[in-house]
Amino acid sequence: MNAALARFAFVIDTLNEWVGRAVAWLTLATVVLMFVMVVLRYGFDWNSIALQESVIYLHALVFMAGIAYTLRHDEHVRVDIFYRQFSPRRKAVVNLLGTLFLLLPACVFILAESWEYVANSWSLLEGSRQTGGLPLTFLLKSFIPLMAVLLILQGLAQSAHALRVLRGVEVPSPQTDEGDRL
Repeated sequence: MNAALARFAFVIDTLNEWVGRAVAWLTLATVVLMFVMVVLRYGFDWNSIALQESVIYLHALVFMAGIAYTLRHDEHVRVDIFYRQFSPRRKAVVNLLGTLFLLLPACVFILAESWEYVANSWSLLEGSRQTGGLPLTFLLKSFIPLMAVLLILQGLAQSAHALRVLRGVEVPSPQTDEGDRL
């Protein structure tokens, strides 16, 4: 059972690590596009709605696809006033309960509520409302349920890690054990 939990957590951690690292390159693309957009607008008095929307799309993709990576590295927003002083075992209990009673229900809700919204967008092949905008709004909206699925998977992996810590077969990483946050 412990080996199966470890393998499951490893596979999910690897998936979200890969997704997070790939998405990180989108931040570079966002900066480059923003630079090009500013140069074109102020240097050549030329503007493009599609270019503006591409920056917005990339920004949204970075957040939606990178959120599970952030959870994997325990860099999400949390009030650490008490948590940082907890023992590794107590942190595992907080992480397990937080995942089971807060994260997973919220993700299931997002997944359920976004499904029809995204399906309607796909049925219309929804595009930008702006003339000259990107015809890809349906693809952007598809990242909402994908975000929920990646978060659910990472939450399950985090739960597996917490269970292994509670069973005494896994030592928490120093990053999550120290609790020093800037």
